[in-house]
Amino acid sequence: MPDTSPLLTDLYELNMVQAYLDKAEDGEAVFEFFVRRLPARRGFLLAAGLEDALQFLETMRYSAADIDWLKSTGRFRDNLLDYLRDFRFTGDVHAIPEGSVCFPNEPLLRITAPLPQAQLVESRLINILHFQTLIASKAARMVLAAPNKILSDFGLRTAHGAEAGNFSARASYIAGFNSVANVLAGQRYGIPIVGTMAHSFVQVHGDEMTAFETFARARPEGVILLIDTYDTEAGARKVVELAPRLKKDGIAIRGVRIDSGDLIAMSKKVRAILDAGGMKDTVILVSGGINEDVLQGMKKDRAPIDGFGIGVNLAASIDAPSLDCAYKLQEYRGVPKRKLSEGKQTWPGRKQVNRAYGSDGRMSGDILSLEGDKQNGEPLIVEVMRGGKRLGAVPTLAHIRERAARDLARLPEPLRQLQQGIEYPVAVSVALKDLAVEADRLTKK
Repeated sequence: MPDTSPLLTDLYELNMVQAYLDKAEDGEAVFEFFVRRLPARRGFLLAAGLEDALQFLETMRYSAADIDWLKSTGRFRDNLLDYLRDFRFTGDVHAIPEGSVCFPNEPLLRITAPLPQAQLVESRLINILHFQTLIASKAARMVLAAPNKILSDFGLRTAHGAEAGNFSARASYIAGFNSVANVLAGQRYGIPIVGTMAHSFVQVHGDEMTAFETFARARPEGVILLIDTYDTEAGARKVVELAPRLKKDGIAIRGVRIDSGDLIAMSKKVRAILDAGGMKDTVILVSGGINEDVLQGMKKDRAPIDGFGIGVNLAASIDAPSLDCAYKLQEYRGVPKRKLSEGKQTWPGRKQVNRAYGSDGRMSGDILSLEGDKQNGEPLIVEVMRGGKRLGAVPTLAHIRERAARDLARLPEPLRQLQQGIEYPVAVSVALKDLAVEADRLTKK
């Protein structure tokens, strides 16, 4: 993740911290980040972004230039500027590990820190966790819709900014995508990078055959040829004609890509042409307008497609471009806190989520309760940072990806099939309900 200025925040965070410092309001605060409710077509979420969030907390520093600019605005007093000049996050963090399936009202992250610290980190934490969880959850749906298929993130050019393009690559790989077109994501995260050619490359050359051969000889490893610039079936026949000539020089055509038209019908025609030409091992890849509905339709029609390049439908999660998420105060100076706004009520206190499994090994239900309240099932929230320092080694992306694959395999079958209207049971414990009553009693309205 590129270095990001701590000024990438909402002004109200600084406004509140100024007021906190003026009144020496710096007791221990507990905030939790969670998703209130799922978008209409989502049955589950896949947690992502934690490692980037922890890196942010560990490295958050205000430079001399940051302090000078804040001073120049005339908005803030010296006590805030001095506080920011020496700022270090010293709090504790508990979280649901990345790659875990999660559901509404389950805290993905809990911050326990002096109030000004816990407040200052809010905006950037939401920014990181919201987007990566959004994209990982979208990617997971595609992985479930296209089992055993090659899935590649082609979304960089339509992502909402450079960081979004990188985060999309990371989150989709966690969810089970195989590769990414974004070269920087390959360098930064170690994700396999893939790329074919553009229609412009074909158009530059005098004829399609010359374009194919030039490209194959320039990049002989894993050759994928784009065959739909002019006439897709004719392009496939040219690939069959070219293959023996390249083979003599040790160059194999790994696959062809189709980027337009009726992808199901055309893939069947191209498959027949390739097979008849002795190229049964040559894969067919498609791109353009791919989402989970398209993937399920192609599976149902048994389209002979081996892989998919997925762009804006992934990187912008077009059908559900945001999650209704929040970062809310749950406790201050040991007193439980609860928001009572209509439609946005919160459960107070430091929470734990316990997950039960059926005899088939599938998830059967979660219980949202309080830390220390013993419940049956697997506890999901673990301590990951203490005193501003990470606990244990940073998990590899491969390890996070394995956790995601395990959790997706343990989803109830209706959720794995992306059936709509299925609500996974998340119960609220008696202890948590009792604490909510106590918080209401203590609240000065």
